[in-house]
Amino acid sequence: MTRNGKARTALVIGGGIAGPVAAMALRRAGIEAAVYEAYDSTADGVGGGMTIAPNGQDALDAIGAGHIVRTIGTPVTAMGLRSWTGKHLARFTPPSRLPVQRFVWRADLYRALYDETARRSVPLHHGKRLTRTTDDGSAVTAHFADGTQASADILIGADGIRSTTRSLIDPAAPEPHYAGLVCFGARMHHSGMASTEGVMYMCFGKRAFFGYQIFDDSSAVWFVNLPRSSPMTVAEAQAIGAEEWMRTLLTAFADDRTPALEMIGRTDVDQLLITGPMENMPRVPTWTRGRTALIGDAAHAASSSSGQGASIATESAVELARCLRDLPYDQAFATYERLRRPRVERIIKLGARTNSNKTAGPVGRVLRDLAMPVAMKLINAEKTAWQFDHHIDWDARAIPGA
Repeated sequence: MTRNGKARTALVIGGGIAGPVAAMALRRAGIEAAVYEAYDSTADGVGGGMTIAPNGQDALDAIGAGHIVRTIGTPVTAMGLRSWTGKHLARFTPPSRLPVQRFVWRADLYRALYDETARRSVPLHHGKRLTRTTDDGSAVTAHFADGTQASADILIGADGIRSTTRSLIDPAAPEPHYAGLVCFGARMHHSGMASTEGVMYMCFGKRAFFGYQIFDDSSAVWFVNLPRSSPMTVAEAQAIGAEEWMRTLLTAFADDRTPALEMIGRTDVDQLLITGPMENMPRVPTWTRGRTALIGDAAHAASSSSGQGASIATESAVELARCLRDLPYDQAFATYERLRRPRVERIIKLGARTNSNKTAGPVGRVLRDLAMPVAMKLINAEKTAWQFDHHIDWDARAIPGA
């Protein structure tokens, strides 16, 4: 710790997406950071796909890492909404002044961030499952399940929606809530179908939600949100098996006049990703305590329906590093939370509203399909641009209370 209370060293708990970004941002801010990941091995090949919004790309650019997404990502120029009958409901295109969204496979993003972290000489330790922390007044120490420990000026919890760090900060912190949907997806290397020309389509099916995009080389991605009243864990969903789920999905879309049946039918069973329950994270009242702070899903988990989870996690990682660069850690934590909380909670609220559309009943589907085209015509793209048109000025000095 410097004489003015600024942090010089940091422990980052969690080696997924937010953790490596945070470590790189802290390094750029002049703070020595190391990442501690619970799992013994890397997460290569794990996870489905996601979009990185313009604001997420901007945040990565602030730390010189925007090229990662531009290299591995595929442009998503618009979002098209359709009903189960195939009716066009709406089309959303962000203002042309903004960069396009990019679709990335989580495994590709993970590997690219992992490699970039290594290139920047950020240590990343595996097999370090956090069990507790102690603060002796001059440093915080992380204690791991393998009996080892590490100390630094501050600790950043980037350990996801089931964060251990969050529970250590506040034992009464809320837990994730089941959103009523079980999620699936697949990567098709050769769909045999025509390109959607940059448009990702979202189809509100009769019994389930189906999203897809077909790329110029005929590869494609599709994903499903299947309503289910009783919650189940990822392990329970995977235990049912891909073959049984494929039959369930084909039945769910049997009446829909969308590409769902064709794309699912052309997908090899072993390509099905069973990603499990969609969960909402209630408002987390306490983001910081002492020398510890939360970022990403540990603090503000946005539903995948928002399309912003990875992007706002990246924003928070970069913004926290900027605050820590300029302010004593206690002021930095408070300023970071004041800057971030209103924005992320607004985005989370929008995602929850989208989830409610995905679980609509028969009457709700009719009302939704009637109202949505009218509502979308009344929406000015600039009025929704606040989600994407968010810039972090890395060079600007963080001001306490600002």
